[in-house]
This record gives sequence, structure tokens and C-alpha cells, in this order.
Amino acid sequence: MNLSLLWRVLIWGWLASEIAIGLATRTKRSSGKVRDRGTLAILWIVIFASITACEWIADRSTPNMFGGARWLRSLGDALMIVGLAVRWTAILTLGKSFSSNVAIQESQTIQRAGLYRIVRHPSYLGMLIIFLAIGVHSRNWLALAVVLVPTTAALLYRIHVEEIELHDAFGAEYAEYSQSTKRLIPGIY
Repeated sequence: MNLSLLWRVLIWGWLASEIAIGLATRTKRSSGKVRDRGTLAILWIVIFASITACEWIADRSTPNMFGGARWLRSLGDALMIVGLAVRWTAILTLGKSFSSNVAIQESQTIQRAGLYRIVRHPSYLGMLIIFLAIGVHSRNWLALAVVLVPTTAALLYRIHVEEIELHDAFGAEYAEYSQSTKRLIPGIY
């Protein structure tokens, strides 16, 4: 399989998995406390617009990242695989507690196993790695910024909303967990 085909399989596989996750894990108001505050819609609008703009810039500009080095495509592939692995592992670890919208389930507890020992939001970390992969694969600095900055801002807003709900639902237990783990980037933030 050549790298161009691998990239297409990865990007379309990611998109298909996000649609499947969104449809399969969306909490309905009747089965949990949905407190999304529109973050799911904001996130999807920003993701779609950012990736579209990134691709548009990459198609119409000369690759300028490290002289347009071809190895950046391989790095983008590798980052995409890592991002997908992190995101899917986080989602599978949460199991039935995972919801594509911000919602607290009646039976939900704070997850501290696996990636959740390292960061509180590993599925969002996986998404950020995926957006980094898309930007690196473009081999263009402006395209990287266009895909990474808005999506990061949207994810940070969603994390803010989610953390308010988790504090409300779990109180001191979540406050203690927050003190012992970083929010998104291991050892940093």
C-alpha cells in the first residue's frame, strides 16, 4: 500500500468512525443528564471548516514546512495512527459511560484506569493528535495553523463545559482526581 492510499484509508476511516461514534454513543435526555451547551455542534462545525480550509490551503500553496519535505507525509501517517489509537483506546476504556455529547450517566463513575491515569481527557488528546497529523500531512505552516488552532480552541471550550459537569456530578472526588492528573497534555496541561 502506498502512502497516499494509506492516508486516504486513515482519514476516511477516522471520519467514518467519528460518525459511528457520534450516532452510537449520543446520550438522549431520557437516559442521562445532557449538559452539552451546544459544544457538539460547535465542535463539528469547527472541525469541518478547519479541515476544509487546511485542505484548500494545502492544495493551492507550495509546501513550505521544512522545505516541503516528503517525510512529513510519513510523519502525518504515523501521527494519525497514534491519534486514532489514543482516541479509540480512551473511548473503549470508558465503555458505556462514553457519550458523544456532554452527559452524565446515572451509573457513571470517574475512570482512573489506562490513559485516564495520565490525563483526564485522553479522547480529546487523540483528536488533537489527529488534527496535528492532518496539518503535518499538508506540509504547509498556514494549513497546520488553520487546522490546529480553531479545533484546539473548540476542544478547550468543550473540556471546560465537561469539567463543570463532572465537578457538579462528582464533587470532591473529581476535584481530587483533577489535582492528580493533567487535563489534556501529560505533565504539562
